[in-house]
Amino acid sequence: MIKVLLDASRPVKRLLSVGYDVIAIPVAIYLAMALRYGTWSPPIESSLYPVLGITTLVTIAIFIKIGLYRAVVRFMTSKAFSTLGAGIAVSAATLGTTSFLFTAAIPRSSIIIYLFTAFALLGIPRLFIRSIVSQLGKVAAEPVIIYGAGRQGIALAQALHNSNIFRPSAFIDDSPSKQNTTIHGLKVLPAGAISEICENTGARKVLLALGRTDSSQRKHLIEQLAEKQLEVLTAPSMTDIISGKARVEEVREVEIEDLLGRESVAPDKDLLEDNIKGKVVAITGAGGSIGSELCRQVIASRPSKLILIELNEYSLYAIEQELNQLNEYQKTDIPIVSILGSVQKQHRLQTIFSTFSVQTVYHAAAYKHVPMVEHNVVEGVRNNVFGTWYCAEAAISAGVERFVLISTDKAVRPTNVMGASKRLAELVLQALASRQDDTLFCMVRFGNVLGSSGSVVPLFRRQIKEGGPITVTHPDIIRYFMTIPEASQLVIQAGAMGKGGDVFVLDMGEPVKITSLAKKMIKLSGLTERSIQNPSGDIEILYTGLRPGEKLYEELLIGDNVEGTDHPRIMTANEIMLSWPETHNLLNHLDKACHDFKVEDVVKLLLDSPAGYNKQGDCPDWVLNAQ
Repeated sequence: MIKVLLDASRPVKRLLSVGYDVIAIPVAIYLAMALRYGTWSPPIESSLYPVLGITTLVTIAIFIKIGLYRAVVRFMTSKAFSTLGAGIAVSAATLGTTSFLFTAAIPRSSIIIYLFTAFALLGIPRLFIRSIVSQLGKVAAEPVIIYGAGRQGIALAQALHNSNIFRPSAFIDDSPSKQNTTIHGLKVLPAGAISEICENTGARKVLLALGRTDSSQRKHLIEQLAEKQLEVLTAPSMTDIISGKARVEEVREVEIEDLLGRESVAPDKDLLEDNIKGKVVAITGAGGSIGSELCRQVIASRPSKLILIELNEYSLYAIEQELNQLNEYQKTDIPIVSILGSVQKQHRLQTIFSTFSVQTVYHAAAYKHVPMVEHNVVEGVRNNVFGTWYCAEAAISAGVERFVLISTDKAVRPTNVMGASKRLAELVLQALASRQDDTLFCMVRFGNVLGSSGSVVPLFRRQIKEGGPITVTHPDIIRYFMTIPEASQLVIQAGAMGKGGDVFVLDMGEPVKITSLAKKMIKLSGLTERSIQNPSGDIEILYTGLRPGEKLYEELLIGDNVEGTDHPRIMTANEIMLSWPETHNLLNHLDKACHDFKVEDVVKLLLDSPAGYNKQGDCPDWVLNAQ
């Protein structure tokens, strides 16, 4: 019956509501008089009938006017019930007025009693329907545990009250003062009660609402929950909720940085703004994962103009739209110039830099995917080495003040063409720094960033959702990780500290074993690893072997000549350098080999250069092996 009513059309529901109220109002008046006289047969005169009719019609009209019949009963709030109370008050006033005008024998106390009988007959059924519908919806909702009974946790519980997806079963909180209390009908229990809650309610998910808990504590807690084979999700931060970036009920998977437990260092505002505020800034590769985050960080420091240079049309369009929205959100009016083009066109770059009087360049454009560059050697070298050279020469010709190269840990003792090409790009800038003094060159080297186009994290998440297997190249492979925002902020700060030809190295923290990362992600999904020891597990980890040019571990430094800087996360390394004539000679030979598409000559030149290239196995270039 309830389902039939719920599935009925809105006009039918309104008609039923009006019909019920037409009957309930006279009954409420009758009950008020019965309670007044203390009998089920109170004295009713004929003069009472027009009073009943007028009061009923006026009350229905008032209810229509205040929008009571437009409210969806299942979603009625306290405000709707206060509106109902106001309508009943007007109805009681109408009852008193009409009884006086028609000299009906209605005691004045009955009018007061009517306020309560009317609210009982008109309000309680609506409350009952709302409660029934809420319970029906909760039957299908999945039981969850909310970890954290602070502001964020309470807001999350309130938001999930009407959710058909999740049904809060209990709060967990580590504060003794909150434990064994009740909030919104939910018990607040200690962490030791999680197993009991799961057994009693069937909850297999934990929603984290931890507020400003530091990273190491979050990591420890998440690992503890993962060991219990519970899927761990997290609520948006209060900052994002207040700013409108997210809604409190928009729970999401735990960010991988929570697993790393790395405490970020607050950026130095002066260093962030030194080469940006009030200046014309250009970013190459502006649509890439690093380039786009650089754009966000740069625009936050208020440049006078931001020039975006990108080869991919859609990527350029996407970041342009986002930056325009940021402009609007920050109430700034920073001009954004979006330019399609390749960094291999020196005259085009020089024209751009000169036309817009560019003062600072962040060169993020590069081919970074190791196996892809291994299979396309010439294009990888063209883009990474010559793209950097041409961009740097254009910057010198246009009088650019500072040029910052985004480098990589794979440039250290490289075993692949991508790493060797990036190290050669560093050598080019170091040589150019010694050749002239007008443009200051520096480079910033760091490891993998979370969420980049080549990161394993989104790949692992997709593989887990598809039921596995998770593919890892080698059981012992390790990598350094950093979030894209932190990496971008450190790049800007390091670039501001450059004195010319500097190679800066970012502190990437402790290296992460990729196999351990995969296992943690499986556990965080509430699943188990399938292995020889556990053949009934959910997700298998499959080892596929190292890809062409891939190393088991990455290094960030060459040699032992490492010095600290004023920033705890930024170091500087003293590297082997070439003079400009030596570098120019090498570039000329490399240019000819690329022009003639002689892949073996390109590889030999990289091997003979001081890039430290240590080739592993045969060159897998597609064209070379097809000839």
